[in-house]
Amino acid sequence: MKKTAHNHVTKSIKPHENKTWSESNRSFFLPNAGLNEHGASTLDTSSVALIKWLICPIVIIASLLGCVLYYEQDFKEDFLSLAIVSFLLASHIFDEANLYRQQAKYPLFQAFYGILLKWVLLVGCLWLLGIVTGQTGQFPRKPLLAWFVITPLPLLVFNLLARRILQSMVSKGRNQRTAIIVGANPMGQDLFRKIDNDAYLGIKVLGFFDDRSQVRLPSDMQGMVIGPMDAVTPYVWEHNIDLVYISLPMLPHPRMLNLMDALRDSTASVYFVPDMFMFDLINARFDHVNGVPVVSIRDTPYFGVRGMIKRLSDLVIASVILLLISPVMLLIAVGIKLTSRGPVLFKQRRYGLDGEEIKVYKFRSMTVTEDGDRVVQAKKNDQRVTPFGRILRRTSLDELPQFINVLQGCMSVVGPRPHAVAHNEMYRKVIKGYMIRHKVKPGVTGWAQVNGLRGETETLDKMAARVEYDLDYIRNWSLILDLWIIFKTVRVVFVSDKNAF
Repeated sequence: MKKTAHNHVTKSIKPHENKTWSESNRSFFLPNAGLNEHGASTLDTSSVALIKWLICPIVIIASLLGCVLYYEQDFKEDFLSLAIVSFLLASHIFDEANLYRQQAKYPLFQAFYGILLKWVLLVGCLWLLGIVTGQTGQFPRKPLLAWFVITPLPLLVFNLLARRILQSMVSKGRNQRTAIIVGANPMGQDLFRKIDNDAYLGIKVLGFFDDRSQVRLPSDMQGMVIGPMDAVTPYVWEHNIDLVYISLPMLPHPRMLNLMDALRDSTASVYFVPDMFMFDLINARFDHVNGVPVVSIRDTPYFGVRGMIKRLSDLVIASVILLLISPVMLLIAVGIKLTSRGPVLFKQRRYGLDGEEIKVYKFRSMTVTEDGDRVVQAKKNDQRVTPFGRILRRTSLDELPQFINVLQGCMSVVGPRPHAVAHNEMYRKVIKGYMIRHKVKPGVTGWAQVNGLRGETETLDKMAARVEYDLDYIRNWSLILDLWIIFKTVRVVFVSDKNAF
C-alpha cells in the first residue's frame, strides 16, 4: 500500500458525484454491469450471486446430458426428472461453496476438496431419495455411473475458470473498491492484512484514521494514518470511499456517535469490526435469531451441510468397518469368554454430545466393571487387567464395539474420547474449558490419542494436554482431518503403544 499523509481535508464533492451503489452491491461483481468514474466496467453483486448460484447446477445438468447422449439414451423420458431434482439440490448444496476467494495455502486442492465433498453429498441425497421413492432401478446404470465419476472434473474446471477471470480483472486495477479503517489498533491492522492478502476481494485500503498522535501509534502504523476521526466524512466525500471499517469498541462515546451521524451523509457502506479476540474463539460465526443478529464465539463445527457430511461419513465408515471386523470381533468375544469370568461387553456411563449421558460399549478387558462415582484409571501393570485384556488394550481392539455406538448416533468415528462420568465431574472443576469438548459427539478415536495421549493420564498436565488437543480438533474439523486420524489410528493398532495399559 502506498503510504499517504494528510494533515487535513478541505475539499468536498458535489452530491451528484458521489456513488450511489446499494448495500447489496458491495461483495462481488461481474463485467458489463456498469461503468465507474474511470470508464472501466464495474461488477454487479446481484449478477455474480446469480451466476454463483447457477454455475454448478448448470454444469451438473450439462454433464448429465453429455453422459446420456454418449450412451444414446432418451433424456426426456428417463432423465428429465433426475435433472430437475439435481438442479434444485445443487443450487442449495453448492451455494455454500466460495471458489472466488483465495482461502488456503493450496487453493487448487481446497477447491477440488470442497467440490468433491459437496458432489458426494448430492449423490448421497439422490440415492436416499431414490430409495424412498422406489426409483433407484429406473435409470440405466452406465450413463448414471459415468455421470457420478466425471462430473467433479468439469465442476472444478468451470469454477476455477470463473475465479481466474475475476482475478485477472482485479489484477488490472479494474473494479476495485476503496476502503478506509477507523482505528489504528491491532484489530484494524489484522483486517488490513487480510484484505491486502486477498486479491479476490477487489478492495484497496487507502489508510487509517485515528485520533492518537503519530508518536503514540505502533511503529509499523506510523505514516499509514491519514488523519483524525473528524476528518473521516470529508475524506469519504472527496475520495468516493466505498467501505468504512470501524475497528473501535461499539460504545456510546460522543466521538463515535458524531462519526456515525456524519457518515449518514454519505453512500459508503459502514461496518463494525467486532473485537472477539478477547475470547477463546471456537467456530466463531455470525447468525441471527428471527432477524436479530448474534455472534457465536463458541459452537459445534457441525452446522448446516457440515453436520450432514459428518453424520453421513460416520454411517458409511462405521458400517464398512463393522462388516470388515465382524470375524475379529467374534474371535475376541470367544477369547474373553475362555480366559476370564464375566460378560463379553462392558457398558459404562459417559458424557456424550452436550453433556448428555450415554452408554458406551467396550470389550471387557478387566476382572471388574466399574461404573460408580469413583473410577480408577488403568495403570501400568494393573492387576485388574486380564492377560487377554492387556493385548486388547494395547492394540485398542477393546474399543471396537463402539462402532455400534456410532451407528446408534451417540458417538462418532472420530472425536474427543469419552471419559467416565466420575472423571468428567472431577476434571471439569480443575481444567479450564474441559466441558467444551462435549460440543461434539465423542469418538472411537481422537486427535489426542494419535498424538501419544492414550491410556492413563496420571498427572493433571497430561489431561490438560489431552483436552487442548480435543479443542484443537473442534476448531479445525474437516473430513480430511477425520480420515487422517483414522489412518494414524490403524497404524497404532499394528504398532504396540507403550501408553496403553
